[in-house]
Amino acid sequence: MKKVLVINGPNLNMLGVREPGVYGTLSLSMIIQGLNDLAGTLSIELESFQSNHEGEIIDKIHEAFGSKDGIVINPGAFTHYSYAIRDALSAVQLPTVEVHISNIHKREEFRHHSVTAPVVIGQISGFGAQSYELGLRALLPHL
Repeated sequence: MKKVLVINGPNLNMLGVREPGVYGTLSLSMIIQGLNDLAGTLSIELESFQSNHEGEIIDKIHEAFGSKDGIVINPGAFTHYSYAIRDALSAVQLPTVEVHISNIHKREEFRHHSVTAPVVIGQISGFGAQSYELGLRALLPHL
C-alpha cells in the first residue's frame, strides 16, 4: 500500500469558518475524512498534518523522506513566499501535488505566484474541497 502525506498550512484549520464564500463551509476534518474515504478505494494510506508554523511543516516534509511515497500539500499563504518549504520539498524529492481550494489566479495579485509550484508535479486550484481529491488522483500515477 502506498503512503501519502497530506499537509495543510496556516489558517486551514479554520476552514468552514474562515471566509465561507471563498473557501466553502466544509471543515478541514470533513475534507480529510472525504479524502481518507477516497484513499481507501485507491489502496492508499493517508497521514494528514496541519500547522500554522512554517518550521513544523518543514520538519514534517523531512520526516516523509524514506517513509512516504508522495505528498499532497496546500501550503496556504506559505505558497507565495516560503522558499524554506519549497527547498524542503525539493530536498526530499517525493512526488508532490500542490492544491488550493480557491482559484489563486482569480484572487489578489500576491496570490498569483507560487514559489512551491516549480518543485511539484503540478498544481490544482479552484475546485473547492474537491481540489484535494483531484490532487490525490493526479498523484497516483507518480507513486
